[in-house]
Amino acid sequence: MTAAPTETRQYNAPDGHEVSQVELKRRQYRVHQQIQSTITSLISTIVFIVVIVIGLKLSPGWPRVKETFFSGEYFVKSFPHVLDGLWLNIRVLLVAVVGVAILSTLIALVRTSRSPILFPLRILALIYTTVMRGVPIIVVLYLIGFGIPGLGLFGRIDPSVLGTIAVVMGYSAYVSEVLRAGFNDVHPSQRASARSLGLTSGQTTRLIVIPQALRKVAPALMNDFISMQKDVGLISVLGAVDAVRAAQIDVASTYNFTPYVVASLLFILMSVPFILLNDWYTERLRKRELSGGTV
Repeated sequence: MTAAPTETRQYNAPDGHEVSQVELKRRQYRVHQQIQSTITSLISTIVFIVVIVIGLKLSPGWPRVKETFFSGEYFVKSFPHVLDGLWLNIRVLLVAVVGVAILSTLIALVRTSRSPILFPLRILALIYTTVMRGVPIIVVLYLIGFGIPGLGLFGRIDPSVLGTIAVVMGYSAYVSEVLRAGFNDVHPSQRASARSLGLTSGQTTRLIVIPQALRKVAPALMNDFISMQKDVGLISVLGAVDAVRAAQIDVASTYNFTPYVVASLLFILMSVPFILLNDWYTERLRKRELSGGTV
């Protein structure tokens, strides 16, 4: 007797390739696993939320906390003031992003340079990044915000301007190190190939090194940007009436902490799109590296 032949029917995929019965079963299994995982995640999330809600309801101090931090009345009253202050945070953030991009790129280029002429600047850049990364950003804000006006050289300076300078100086140290790591990660053969094609050193850096480095360190740069979104709220310590300061003013007049919750929610809403973008791009890079693909 002879064994029955194994079924190997082929099916035409939309792209013209033939898909075997085995591959179809694999796809069905993956879809089933994805649906099962989604249902499990949904159920676990619902259970978690229910446990949290029950725990809060059973807490003896929950009514007082609810009235103090989650009052609907004070939420509505403070929302316009906090939102007006948030526009200042957004303006400071936009200016700070440009300033950090320029200053950090210059620092990274100086630190990766091998020119003997730039040796003093390399030492200065090393000292700068080492010191600034070791000092808390709020201390930098105090030093810049109160130190520069104390010199009496420029007259009265708006606190938001001083806060922006402090944020730029603080974050440039972190971002420059991220960029430097990206520059150093570009293989030397890329530079050699560009120079062999007749590109100058500046053209090689601008057209070859920087684009490749940015792709490699994009997730880290996005994380720094998200952190900067939160830290621009610290300019309130200098007296700038931003979202945090506006919330503080309302709290001082009502003795209710709901305005702080309003400010927190607005900062979260401002950060969520970039957090999702960062997660998506990081996952995209991971899949490309696993598949061995190219940009």
